[in-house]
Amino acid sequence: MTSDPVGLQLKRAREQKGLSDSEVAQAQHLRPAVIQAIEAGEYGQVDSELFLKGYVRAYARQVGLDDNKIIADLDRELEPLRQKREQEVEANPLVDIERRRRRKRRLARVVLLLSVAALAGYLVFAFVLPESDMTAPAESTEAPVTEESPEVDSEQAVASEEPSTLASQVPAMPVVEEPEAPQPEAEIVEEPATDPVMDSAADDSVPVAPIETGSVAAPATESVIQAPSEPVAVTETGRLQISFRADCWVQVSDADGERLVNSLQRDGDRIDVSGDTPFRVVIGAVSAVDSIRFQNEPVDMGDFRVVNNRSEFTLAN
Repeated sequence: MTSDPVGLQLKRAREQKGLSDSEVAQAQHLRPAVIQAIEAGEYGQVDSELFLKGYVRAYARQVGLDDNKIIADLDRELEPLRQKREQEVEANPLVDIERRRRRKRRLARVVLLLSVAALAGYLVFAFVLPESDMTAPAESTEAPVTEESPEVDSEQAVASEEPSTLASQVPAMPVVEEPEAPQPEAEIVEEPATDPVMDSAADDSVPVAPIETGSVAAPATESVIQAPSEPVAVTETGRLQISFRADCWVQVSDADGERLVNSLQRDGDRIDVSGDTPFRVVIGAVSAVDSIRFQNEPVDMGDFRVVNNRSEFTLAN
């Protein structure tokens, strides 16, 4: 069963209560033209759907209707208007600019993560790999020492066998001095035995050079670590304070579009919010605002445009 339009339901209930549209408008601090537009179903004259629902809910309560049922009926009537407004928002160039800003923020986060990963890879390459390279030469220098020792022994054995062989080949000359002749040759053969030892001692000092090289390269690595990888964006924070002397719908959004306030304020209420500026502020009933302070400084509402007792403006540092 299709119910009557919301405006007709409100008008019928108002007439049963014996109230005029001016009395309803005065109770809500609105102009009578706004109440007349609601009753006529001309919802486009109210800029914000949020404030329209607030006006209709307060109207329904004032004339004794179920405000939840009235709001449900209003949602069905607003669907075509809502689609039209979404199309207008998509065509707005400011929406495209905001999308680009968000895309740039996401790109900056990705670049920062990649920079951190690259820095971690550089630290592994600069500190972990040199330590493994320094241990490898130490093991390779010890191996030749053990391999050269058998060669030295074989040369000494050959040198010791040469005198006996010569002696056996000359039996007819019993000269005593001939066995002594190989002694200088044995000394000559034994001299290379000491050279590998000296070479191995020289080779043992080879690992020292990479250690010193690593200690010298450390300051250069520290300078790379201390270098900034990505500039950090600095945002400005603002503070907004509003006090009210009557019922008023208020909406406050920060620079990222996040809504800090989106509710109906009563007489004597006060909001105090902080966030990234600029702030986008929508006041549903300017006459209900007692005072506005931004960054602890008073704000003159006369500097902003007011239409149907409603004002929408931006506050920035």
